[in-house]
Amino acid sequence: MEEDKSGNSLQTAGTDGKKRNISYFYEPTIGDYYYGRSHPMKPHKIRMAHSLIVGYELDKSMEICKPYEATPKDIAKFHSDDYVEFLSAVSPESLSDHKRFNVGTEDCPVFEGLFEFCQASAGGSIGAATKLNRGDADIALNWAGGLNHAKKCEASGFCYVNDIVLGILELLKDHQRVLYVDIDVHHGDGVEEAFLTTNRVMTVSFHKFGNYFPWTGHLKDIGKGTGKNYALNVPLDDGIDNESFKGLFRPIIGKVVQVYQPEAVVLQCGADSLSGDRLGCFNLSIKGHADCLRYLRSFNVPLMVLGGGGYTIRNVARCWCYETAIAVGADEKLDNNLPAGNKYMEYFGPDNILHFETSRMENKNSAEDLEKLRNSLLERLTKMVHAPSVQFQERPHTTEPPAEEEEDMDER
Repeated sequence: MEEDKSGNSLQTAGTDGKKRNISYFYEPTIGDYYYGRSHPMKPHKIRMAHSLIVGYELDKSMEICKPYEATPKDIAKFHSDDYVEFLSAVSPESLSDHKRFNVGTEDCPVFEGLFEFCQASAGGSIGAATKLNRGDADIALNWAGGLNHAKKCEASGFCYVNDIVLGILELLKDHQRVLYVDIDVHHGDGVEEAFLTTNRVMTVSFHKFGNYFPWTGHLKDIGKGTGKNYALNVPLDDGIDNESFKGLFRPIIGKVVQVYQPEAVVLQCGADSLSGDRLGCFNLSIKGHADCLRYLRSFNVPLMVLGGGGYTIRNVARCWCYETAIAVGADEKLDNNLPAGNKYMEYFGPDNILHFETSRMENKNSAEDLEKLRNSLLERLTKMVHAPSVQFQERPHTTEPPAEEEEDMDER
């Protein structure tokens, strides 16, 4: 740590030798939810990742928590009452009600157990925030979370309930400033929009920009009102590789942390930025993607780690397993040969290894353009107000998940 002129501590990347307390949220039925045969969103990827995590015995280094079911009242802390009421009642049989709130579309279909899926995802992120608020965990993971496109009154981009916003709202009960970082290939529009006018949450999104969903996240989009300059967008072109991505991520996030001094960090690890993703267009390896988590972990700030996109599910599972290992500090111990006996081994054949080769796709981000982008963003950050303070009048009581549902799971 170093100090600014007022004597306040500034966070800097450390040696990262500290052992962390890790809470890992997992609902065993999460892989049963099914958007539809032709739909690219497959919750099964979360169950596949969990199987690898258990196979590598990473679960033995974490507290395993079954997420409580977020109630309609919990979800309505961000989403509108009529939208929550609709989501809780809609079913594949209620055909006449489809296509309200952008639900029932090709992207956001109605499927069996839709609301229960949302409750598990949101419950995991709220529970993760609660663990961090209490100091019961230094890092909390919820791979079923990270659904960054859902808006206050509508579904968007395969997302119905914005668990990230709900988790951040929980963190704000005990933390003055929360930093949100999004490395999904798609812009984190739902989260940015939710906190656009406040300086208590700073959003930073690295994403493909151009003729690409959700068509937002321009460099010039910086927030509004009190939140002006507290939204940071890093628009990228196709094919960005490990070296280029790291050359942006580390200096920009390092400066953000130094200037903003977050008391908690949320990292959305959308794995559609991996090479070869079914819907993505970036060229990151698992290690390149995971370096973002490694760097944020080094600041020793309470950290929530969430899933998100990722549509070549064998690679998503590999990635989130490896990032779980980074969270617990065991990544160097992982054998590249996947653990024998994994029941999803057919997905990883024929080589059955953890790390895969990236493609030879062209990196359309020139060194000159990346340097210009980096310098522009760093210059903007130097002009920000350092560590905006918030006067707490009264801190709301932290949400208390039912005790029996927060106990460690017996079945792993």
